[in-house]
Amino acid sequence: MKCYILFAVCFFYSFLYSQNNQNTDSISYYNKNRSSALTTFHEIIKKPDNPSILKTKSEAYYQLGLIEAKLKRNDSAIIYFNKALDYTDKTNDLSQKSKITLAISQYYKQNRKFDLAYSYLDEHYQLENYILKLKNAKIDNNEFEKFKKNQSLNNTLKRQSEEKIQLKTYRYSKLVSILAIALISILSLLSLALYKNNIIRNQNNLILREKNKELILAKNKAEKASKARSEFLSTVSHELRTPLNAINGITHLLLEDNPKKTQLKYLESLKFSGNYLTTFINEILEINKIDSTKVEIENISFNLKELLFNIQSSLKELAAVNKNYFNLEIDDSIPNILIGDPTKVSQIILNLINNALKFTENGHVNVIAKLFSQEEENAIVYFEIVDTGIGIPEDKLQTVFESFSQGSIEVNRKYGGTGLGLAIVKKLIELLGSEIKLKSEVGKGSTFTFKLNFKINNEPLEAITEEKPYSDKQLEHKSILLIEDNKINQMITRKMLENKAIHCEIIDNGEEAVELLKVKHFDMILMDVHLPGINGTTATQQIRDFDKITPIIALTAISLDENRDMLLSFGMNDVITKPFAPDEFYSTIAKFFDSSKMPESF
Repeated sequence: MKCYILFAVCFFYSFLYSQNNQNTDSISYYNKNRSSALTTFHEIIKKPDNPSILKTKSEAYYQLGLIEAKLKRNDSAIIYFNKALDYTDKTNDLSQKSKITLAISQYYKQNRKFDLAYSYLDEHYQLENYILKLKNAKIDNNEFEKFKKNQSLNNTLKRQSEEKIQLKTYRYSKLVSILAIALISILSLLSLALYKNNIIRNQNNLILREKNKELILAKNKAEKASKARSEFLSTVSHELRTPLNAINGITHLLLEDNPKKTQLKYLESLKFSGNYLTTFINEILEINKIDSTKVEIENISFNLKELLFNIQSSLKELAAVNKNYFNLEIDDSIPNILIGDPTKVSQIILNLINNALKFTENGHVNVIAKLFSQEEENAIVYFEIVDTGIGIPEDKLQTVFESFSQGSIEVNRKYGGTGLGLAIVKKLIELLGSEIKLKSEVGKGSTFTFKLNFKINNEPLEAITEEKPYSDKQLEHKSILLIEDNKINQMITRKMLENKAIHCEIIDNGEEAVELLKVKHFDMILMDVHLPGINGTTATQQIRDFDKITPIIALTAISLDENRDMLLSFGMNDVITKPFAPDEFYSTIAKFFDSSKMPESF
């Protein structure tokens, strides 16, 4: 048996030498004899325990532990080392035990379990120290027994420590496994939820894209329809102005030509119808301008109190027709001079008072303006128009502000009107940043209220001298060139000018007019905007290249794309809109023949 051990040990150390020196022959030798060495060790440890073989078995376990540790089979190595250590307790071979504890210490050190490595190393040194004392015969039997007890206690503590470490490692591994499973489960659920959400989101995106396409198509259709409507109404209103100018102009000429009494009634009816159509067309154009956002807000200084008094004066006759008491209440605390858009304020109030007077008979119409609030340079004015007229049914209170709406067909037939007045009022008030409110009861009347915000002008407003009415002498013997392609309008305009002793010459296109004006002088030029060939604006620009003094007045059935400022920018001095009222026509011409009011040259 000892020979086997010796052979196996010799083989093992030759193996260690080959590992350290990496000698090819030694490795080959090891490969040939490794199995026989392992077989020898395993045969020894299988033998039954008896006192004569315990030390040999301890050595065999120790050698197997070293081999397994060298091969980095750690679990097997520590098992063999512990077995070897157990046999030393039976043999009381302290030298062998010291050797094994050192091997175990090195094993734990390699596996970075430094506490256990230190513990076994300390035990190794204790054993070595004790062996040294034995050799020097400096220890008695009691001390030896005490040492054995300490060694037994140390071994027990080490075993417990190892078991605790293994238990902790097991628990830690189990906890890590549980957490890993939980994390994987959560991630799986999240992935599933994300997958489902992604499917739902994609489906919703497809639906939204389809809806967006439908909305875009609907929006484009609505815009095209709105544009077509505006263009149609603008074109219709523009085209109606030319024949309507002929109707109003001929009516005026006939009324001035001393008609018979039997004819006068018919001519007055014709004049009323012409004026009604003119108002209707103007309101259509106004609605179109507001809807197309082509209305500009002015901010100029004006006297609101004077404006309201002038409106009251202009509507006194209408109030008298229906035998209405027409009252105006103005708060004295309203600042005299405000900054705003007097034209649009006039349109709003005139439309509301007109409606109140029209739909009220033998009643009261009260117009109230009072200061609602004032802060530094801003003032809010509250307006209220109250009548005791026919009233509006509750179900019609909102629709009356829609275009062409008058509440009912019966109302339209009885009272007439375009049904555009309140629509214009609502849109204008909204443009000025406010809203209109309506309270009404059938048979008891209506109340319209709104507030408007103005800036206050604290500087004194320059006195505006009232323009004197034109005199026929201002117009007599003047020469005017009329550039107009419509034969009826040519005839009417010429007749109106000749009735004031004005010499009138007519050309029906812009090119010939430009050439004529290069060689002949006129006191004034009346320029139709829409002409064959070059239009009136282009002709005006060409005339201004060589004549910057002669007044040029535009005659136009103004459309949605035209405005006064645009026409003036081409070099025109003023604009007369068709169909023109005779008094406005004459007064516009007359002011350019007054030397004190002549425009600056271009």
